[in-house]
Amino acid sequence: MESVELMSSFYQDRPVFVTGATGLVGSWLVRHLLARGADVVCLIRDWVPQSELIRSGMLGKVKVVRGDVRDQALLERILGEYEIDTVFHLAAQTIVGIANRNPVSTLETNIAGTWVLLEACRRSPQVKQIVVASSDKAYGSQHNLPYDESFPLRGEHPYDVSKSCADLIAHTYAKTYGLPVVVTRCGNFYGGGDLNWNRIVPGTIRAVIRGQRPTIRSDGQYTRDYFYVEDGAAAYMLVAQKLAQSPQLIGQAFNFSNETPMTVLEICNTILRIMGSSLKPQILNHASNEIRSQYLNARKAKKMLGWRPLFSLEQGLEKTIEWYYEFFNYVPKNRTNKETDLRPCARVCEGRL
Repeated sequence: MESVELMSSFYQDRPVFVTGATGLVGSWLVRHLLARGADVVCLIRDWVPQSELIRSGMLGKVKVVRGDVRDQALLERILGEYEIDTVFHLAAQTIVGIANRNPVSTLETNIAGTWVLLEACRRSPQVKQIVVASSDKAYGSQHNLPYDESFPLRGEHPYDVSKSCADLIAHTYAKTYGLPVVVTRCGNFYGGGDLNWNRIVPGTIRAVIRGQRPTIRSDGQYTRDYFYVEDGAAAYMLVAQKLAQSPQLIGQAFNFSNETPMTVLEICNTILRIMGSSLKPQILNHASNEIRSQYLNARKAKKMLGWRPLFSLEQGLEKTIEWYYEFFNYVPKNRTNKETDLRPCARVCEGRL
């Protein structure tokens, strides 16, 4: 699928700082930044050996600083000593269930971590672009669907509130101080490297590989956007480039979505079909404090940024399933002799984003 090209030289040798680099999206973002020739600095709090960043060997190709995103002095040192030009702020506690059980750590990381980073950027005038990764959860529960960027931010539960607050803080720093910030709001990310087995995509894939029935925590009718991780990485990179070209984007927020919402049961059954499994999901109906239906309108990003996704849902799921086959060293019975390319999409690496 075609998409907008990045300038061939934009990321070459560019000093880039990534928070949350061991996370699902962060790992893929680093991969594609390296493929574009960026000089990447990663902030890492915890050592996660199974993360894509570490197991792929990418860690040996980036500069690593160990620390917490709430440490302003550390952030100012990183931004200054490494002469950072572009910042991607992805560090967050992203699991809704953990946020419900332990709201304080989620609020501290997601809210305080955001204003601390932005304050450090405000004190570092060499920083020219900042992309803050928010979420569709920042909108909270709305009566009208799909959500567009004009909707108010009104999270109610701990995780949703943390994203609403971080989103508003980013807007404040852009409007009050002129900080070059753009906010991204994406749906539910999925892709190779997601090690949270409570999520429907990796959980279902692992269950099939193990010959077990996949488990659905809810009643299966919760509706969401499912957004492939490499599309997310490409979108973040495109936003930073467009911000460099168009200062009028400062303070803007953009939704990114394939605009194909699905219920949890539908996404589970799609995975089962692609994997050729006859297993039936077990529906627990235990979900609480979660928004019933939530999906995004991405017209603004398509119009203002020229963005469009690289992958359909089916293509993203196929690449994701192949990643977990390799991760678990599993060869499905219906495997043909056709070799599957598990490397990042060649178009992304070649710059045809």
